[in-house]
Amino acid sequence: METWSKFLPVGFTDFILVLTFSLLIGLSQRRLNLHKEATFFGSDRTFTLIGLLGYILYLFSPKDFMLFAGGGFLLTILLGINYYFKVHKLGSFGITSIITALLTYCIGPLVTLTSSWFYVSVVVVVLLLTEMKSTFVELAQKMNNDEFITLAKFLIISFIILPMLPDTRIIPEISLTPYRIWLATVIISGISYLSYIVKKYIFPKSGVVVSGFLGGLYSSTATITILARKCKNAQTEHLPEYITAMFLAIGMMFLRLMIIIAIFNFDVFKLLVIPMAILMTVSCCVGIYTRKGNQANRDLPEDEEETDDNNPLEFKVALIFAFLFVVFTLLTFYTMEYMGSAGLTILSFISGIGDITPFILNLTEGQLEGVTLSLMAACCLQATLSNNIIKMFYAMGFSGNRKEIAKPLFTGFAIISVTNLIVMFFFL
Repeated sequence: METWSKFLPVGFTDFILVLTFSLLIGLSQRRLNLHKEATFFGSDRTFTLIGLLGYILYLFSPKDFMLFAGGGFLLTILLGINYYFKVHKLGSFGITSIITALLTYCIGPLVTLTSSWFYVSVVVVVLLLTEMKSTFVELAQKMNNDEFITLAKFLIISFIILPMLPDTRIIPEISLTPYRIWLATVIISGISYLSYIVKKYIFPKSGVVVSGFLGGLYSSTATITILARKCKNAQTEHLPEYITAMFLAIGMMFLRLMIIIAIFNFDVFKLLVIPMAILMTVSCCVGIYTRKGNQANRDLPEDEEETDDNNPLEFKVALIFAFLFVVFTLLTFYTMEYMGSAGLTILSFISGIGDITPFILNLTEGQLEGVTLSLMAACCLQATLSNNIIKMFYAMGFSGNRKEIAKPLFTGFAIISVTNLIVMFFFL
């Protein structure tokens, strides 16, 4: 079938795109300076003409770019003169408008020479960056002094340390290499760091429920412990919020485990995706049901809304996880070596006493002889079962055994545990 482009003159589409994108950038510049009393450089017409000028000069010398380069040089001089008087008369040192004008000048060659995804992305980035100045200012005000140091740590452990580590076995008969140990640490740290960023900067005043929801992506055990401690002194009418947050954290634990298992062993993930999706849904439903009927008590006092603002991405945390990963690798291997599948089943229940992530990650990532996919899946569900039972005791103990939460906690954990057993026997 013939397309509309065949009926249009050559270059007409590029011409329209250059005018449209230049005009959009100019309109954004006018909007930003609409309420400013001082004069500013350019607006919709100026930026449209700059884009058109760059396009015309490029068409006159498309091979050597001489006219385009010369026009860009003259435009830079004019913009430099404008900036000089702007600094001396207004005391303003910002050069965003100047950089935006130079980018607008380049739109013509971009539209002609590059793919649509690229030049559209450039225009979108320009529009977003010019419009989000206040957003960036607010974000900078919220950030702690060591926030960029933390980001630098993550970049170091992910893109400097990890590629340097050898992927050779430390012990010949065990599939344990420095690279795999640190890869597991990077993935877990990345999930934890992402949940921390979302909680702190996207939902800074989200309340207990969302805090529990996001905390489960980091560590459901730590989140439940923190929430239980706050229950100890919380007012009675606020307790349902904390209980709901605990069960949502458990639901997010299943989501986090599904992500980890999918990364390291997709075959096991296919066996567990339905059981864990059911457990995640049941856990969240239990939390929502606990909150139901307490509509009037959703607004907690400001001092009770916060859970934990500590940044999870610390080297000591990474080292602890790496240590646990090595320990469970050795335990899993020697348990299978001397006790077989029965010993691995026992180990899966024992691992639930603490953080089950190192055990599950090692189980699914490792290359253990004699361990079938169904046994791996069963051990994962057994670990979550014992871990949730332990969390129930954590929740009750750290909350001071308050009678108001004992029954809903026991009922909720019982429902989740029974569901865990059902899906384990039904699917595996």
